[in-house]
Amino acid sequence: MTEEDAGRASMRPTPVDDVPDLLAAYARPATLLRPTAGDPGPRDSSVGGPLLWPADEPWPVCRAPHVVEKRERLSDRDRELWQEYDRRMKARRRERTRGSSVMTAEEDEARTRIMDGASAIDLKTWERIRTVSEHPATPAPMIPVLQLHAQDVPDLPLPEGADLLQLLWCPDDHAEPPGQPHYWGPNVDMRHRAAASVGTVADPPRPEHSKNVYLPRPCVLDPVRVVDLPAEDELPAELVGTAHAWADARAVEYRHLACLRGWKAGGWPSWHLTDLVPIDCACGARMRLLLTLDSGGDPKLTLGRSGELRVFTCPEDLTHPFRLNVQ
Repeated sequence: MTEEDAGRASMRPTPVDDVPDLLAAYARPATLLRPTAGDPGPRDSSVGGPLLWPADEPWPVCRAPHVVEKRERLSDRDRELWQEYDRRMKARRRERTRGSSVMTAEEDEARTRIMDGASAIDLKTWERIRTVSEHPATPAPMIPVLQLHAQDVPDLPLPEGADLLQLLWCPDDHAEPPGQPHYWGPNVDMRHRAAASVGTVADPPRPEHSKNVYLPRPCVLDPVRVVDLPAEDELPAELVGTAHAWADARAVEYRHLACLRGWKAGGWPSWHLTDLVPIDCACGARMRLLLTLDSGGDPKLTLGRSGELRVFTCPEDLTHPFRLNVQ
């Protein structure tokens, strides 16, 4: 089976009764959302479509600091010094002298001083570039990203009386917004409501500044329920062999049947960029994957390094703060 065939196989639903009894305890229901460019309405489940948001309810805004770029022009002396040391390095490389790619102590000390803690030097404009976090002068309105009706995602955990989940975000970079350690990306807000309680629908405001990679293209959904299984790292060692034997019998590698990729509600998270990182709630409970938002495809988002943004919630109490993670 080719990599492409395996990828297609991983998108087919796995019947619950096809999972071995030993693995059944680790099987989680999931819904692959399968967004496709379209024209969703406010009463549809969608990605990037209009939300079923009451006109008399304040629209959410972002009050977290945004990551902004600051530029400082180098002095003529520092620019000339940088160019001189660059010429010296290139000359050593042409001569192929030993250690030609290693800066001298003098060069290293001067470059460190010139950088002055900046992240980069723009060699066209000769400016130091820093990234800092600042509050915008006016809180930025958030934008609709995802809306899910319980009828389309039957296993979606929702508070009593709610049948609709809405996710919005501020389409700009944020470094560790409140409650989100070790996270960089759009600042997220999530709401639940009863769809039938919404009458007149709000016309959302638009932020003055946004990053195109965080502006989802409107998409309709074609949800399909599946069974998702964990990565090997989350299985007991004695079950790994069972998992592989079961996958081999289906003529596919286990990794293509676990941690299903793409836009997803529920299921298991993959840890393809890092080792397993358990995410715990402040109450001590191990948090579970609620949503996976993916890069590329018809929504045309870029999350992290063209990866996934995942939302985790507390299985004990949905009112506990959610956590974000990017892989």
